[in-house]
Amino acid sequence: MTLEIDHDGATGFTVRDGDVELFHYTYVPDSPQLESPKPFLHPLRTRAGHLMSLFRPHDHVWHKGIAWSLPVVGNENFWGGPTFVRDQGYVQLPNDGTQVHQVIDELAVDALGVARFAHQLEWIPESNERVFTEVRTLTARILGDDAWALTFESVMTNVTDAEIAIGSPTTRGRDNAGYGGLFWRGPRSFTDGVLVTADGTGSGADVRGQRHEWMGFEGQHDEIDATSLIVMVDAADNPHHPPQWFARSEEFAGLNPAPFFSEEVVVAAGAAVTFRYAVGVADATADDAEALAGSLRVVLKGSR
Repeated sequence: MTLEIDHDGATGFTVRDGDVELFHYTYVPDSPQLESPKPFLHPLRTRAGHLMSLFRPHDHVWHKGIAWSLPVVGNENFWGGPTFVRDQGYVQLPNDGTQVHQVIDELAVDALGVARFAHQLEWIPESNERVFTEVRTLTARILGDDAWALTFESVMTNVTDAEIAIGSPTTRGRDNAGYGGLFWRGPRSFTDGVLVTADGTGSGADVRGQRHEWMGFEGQHDEIDATSLIVMVDAADNPHHPPQWFARSEEFAGLNPAPFFSEEVVVAAGAAVTFRYAVGVADATADDAEALAGSLRVVLKGSR
């Protein structure tokens, strides 16, 4: 099956697998400033068409499908909502920044049937002084009858004259809350689902903060008798690999390989830092997670 791209020419594009919309990527969002406007993937679906993402949930309106979201960029917030302040807790500050799309470098399906998209962005705080430029590349490809793979690469360049520390609420003093990076918010029906690692299965409370190369989430859908699986793999050359994971099954379904969980990544003035991930979306169960992770590992190696 050859993937197809439908581009609206202005704000986003859809990758289709026959009649199924695998995902829509919005690169010019209309989010309010409080939600730190940023590109996002939603809806996200399996090859069978089952929905695998949630957009703007009432409990965290800045959660949007899959998004590259960073809550601590120096003193700026590119996650959305309030900022965690040591000894104060969460405080709403005038620091919710925006990831601003600039130009598309690539949008095509190649000879191997891989859909590719690359664009340039600028990271603009509320103070309006640019801190990073970014080149972001996404690909999508079919892995088999029941699965497909997304890759995500971000190359961020510090364009200020000072180093910038990227961290998390945990690096600012909140225990076991090291979220930040490529973050997936799952459907409501996935709440209390199963987290999967190479060591076995458990809840978010069991695995949150653990270090793993990959992690998966198995969940059940409402209305239909179906179970689906998402697996995320961290590239071996990412900072702080293997990452600690911010994972939730209680309260809501969330999965995030967090390179800044308990240790900052410091980017020198003029320097660049690269992050790469592969995400597998499958009509499958937790028993299939390790095999899917293996396929995603091959995809990541081939993308270099």
